[in-house]
Amino acid sequence: MARQFRVFEHDKLTLYEDAQGQKLERSELARLYDFNDRNDNKYFTGIRDGVKFTSYVGVIQIGDLTIEVLPKSDREPGDLDQWHGVLLDMLRICRKVNVNAISEANLRRRHHSVLELYFELYLDEAEQLLRQGLVKKYRRKAGNATSLKGQILFGQHLQRNLIHQERFFTQHQVYDPVNPINQILLEGLHAVADFTRSPTLSQRTAQLIDAFPFHTQERIEAHHFDRLSDDRGVSRYQRALSIARMLLLHYSPSIQSGQDQMLALLFDMNALWEEYIYRMLVRSAPPEFEVLPQQSKPFWESNTVRPDLVVTRKTGDSSTTFVIDTKWKVLDTRHPRPSDDDLKQMFVYNEYWSTNLSMLLYPTTSGNKEFLGHYWSQVETGLDGKPVPLHSCKLALLSVLADDGNLNLEIGKSIFKLLLRLS
Repeated sequence: MARQFRVFEHDKLTLYEDAQGQKLERSELARLYDFNDRNDNKYFTGIRDGVKFTSYVGVIQIGDLTIEVLPKSDREPGDLDQWHGVLLDMLRICRKVNVNAISEANLRRRHHSVLELYFELYLDEAEQLLRQGLVKKYRRKAGNATSLKGQILFGQHLQRNLIHQERFFTQHQVYDPVNPINQILLEGLHAVADFTRSPTLSQRTAQLIDAFPFHTQERIEAHHFDRLSDDRGVSRYQRALSIARMLLLHYSPSIQSGQDQMLALLFDMNALWEEYIYRMLVRSAPPEFEVLPQQSKPFWESNTVRPDLVVTRKTGDSSTTFVIDTKWKVLDTRHPRPSDDDLKQMFVYNEYWSTNLSMLLYPTTSGNKEFLGHYWSQVETGLDGKPVPLHSCKLALLSVLADDGNLNLEIGKSIFKLLLRLS
């Protein structure tokens, strides 16, 4: 029987029932431990009789069990269904799913998990490619033929056709759809067939596999994607290949007999938050602002410093630089205290970008808040004779949710208002 668990990042799942009645089987826990070991233990932490999730969100499927890990931006994370919709919207905005492939309403209404969404998008792409006709390429084919074409391979010909004078063992070129790109497309369909629990998607997948002009299977690894040529013939495959890469390279087939197969699509919430903020800023930037991600400068030997975002405002012949670092961390909204490491990081950015206008950006669901703090390493004397710090850093806690409970699509405008007040 299919089971679906939903947890928030940093939550735990163990062999014992939690408040929602969710518990792991020993075989499922073993598969999670094995998967985490092979991925540098970054997706969760092993605890006694269970796991504690980290800041990675997304979905894990082990046999009939689907575990969806959802983001949270406050100490009280809120409604699971609500954050399921927020995650899907973030993935859409950050282009982890094709923006044009599915409507915003369908994102929330039709899909029980992130994995099911990707399955449907992949089937849509595969269906379209088959309808248009799979790309064909030349390849060498060796085998017996009843007519002479290509080059005779005399060794194999004498070995196999000594008493069959009417046959020729040859090697020749053929022009057909049996090539690496279509092999990847087919293996992606087999991965969907292995993992989907939807009768509708299962039926669609079987029909697409049957429609393929060949049915040989091959294990796909990263080097298969790296070898694909970026020619015009395969450009229409790009969306299908991006999803196939995610499915096939995060697919953990059962090694021992009786083990459940496993598939995981997990996203670093810190990187997702950073990209979401970047795209929201670009979407709402006034004409005089330029937003650039990941600008780096030399720091020490081969090391560099690289803030998440550098925003420049040009007014006439002058310009003002703002440095923003996004942090997907939960702060106490009443007494926000960033870590010393985060504050030291922002001080370095101020120095290297010759600015006093930096901001640490945190998520919340408790309404927008801002706090301005000062560094006291460099001061000058004010008109009143008191020391005035030359370096400062603003803390901004911005709501991830809009008033209607959905993802806040106006967050970029809020950030620009903060930057203007900062300057």
